[in-house]
Amino acid sequence: MLRHIPKISDPNLLVGTETADDAAVYRIDDRQALVLTVDYFTPVVDDPYAFGQIAAANALSDVYAMGGRPMTALNIVGFPKQSPDLPLEVLGDILRGGADKAAEAGIFIVGGHSIDDPEPKYGLFVVGMIHPDRILTNAGARPGDRLVLTKPIGTGIISTAIKRGAAPKAVIDRAVEVMATLNRAGCEAALGVGVNACTDVTGYGLLGHLRGMAVGSGVGATVRLGDVPVLAGVRDLLERDLAPGGTHNNLEQLRADVAFDPALSENDRLLLCDAQTSGGLLLSVPPDRAGRLIEALKAAGTPAAAEVGEVTEGEAGRIQVIP
Repeated sequence: MLRHIPKISDPNLLVGTETADDAAVYRIDDRQALVLTVDYFTPVVDDPYAFGQIAAANALSDVYAMGGRPMTALNIVGFPKQSPDLPLEVLGDILRGGADKAAEAGIFIVGGHSIDDPEPKYGLFVVGMIHPDRILTNAGARPGDRLVLTKPIGTGIISTAIKRGAAPKAVIDRAVEVMATLNRAGCEAALGVGVNACTDVTGYGLLGHLRGMAVGSGVGATVRLGDVPVLAGVRDLLERDLAPGGTHNNLEQLRADVAFDPALSENDRLLLCDAQTSGGLLLSVPPDRAGRLIEALKAAGTPAAAEVGEVTEGEAGRIQVIP
């Protein structure tokens, strides 16, 4: 759809739409640039406060994925004015969850906009700051880099199971904890060690976002399924056919670009394409720094710190997946 929008020619627009990156970056001067992003969605969990936290963490993640520091945010809300099933107190809990997560990130939510909508939606427009010379994009990966992931995958499958009343409480609780975790610690570790590329893993799944990184960088990649961290209970839910439609769509969109080892089942493939909410950072790091990055992530307490593959030479965007 972006082909319908005129191309922007402005030397101060340092990151735009060309590489499908996580946020736009606009230079103010030689030392400061704005990081701009917006994200919102329908509830992925039943608890409104938790939903607010997750939606805020998800929106803030785009700034962290660029190596930026959030500065302030605005609420974006869709909510019914009158509904016997959704009193305004529910909206209050959602907003409180978002405000608390923003406060954890060290920022304030300073306003926003709402519309009358029969289906609840919530998210943030976020403004961050970054030095123009320290931007992390998804287009800098180099052959030989190691791929490191900072959160386990499987939240799309768990969210679908929640909607169908099929997710155990312990599985839900852990998924909420992971989704509500800020990617700030992962960003700080990446900046401290020095990485070549970064993206956050959200709606296109691990392989979809890796493909975006590989295309933007002009490289290929290999992923080892056995090294990918997965939330507990997800494989059991997959066996019950609880992968969401978005996950199935992701797999279909990627079949032409991903060479799956024949030993991998259809559920293995769906798992790697699972549409995530507030997923972790996928980092492309030089091999001599990979160990230091993983140690830094572990010390910072990120939900995962896993080397899941490597960047390869070859056709841009071509991914190989092995057991």
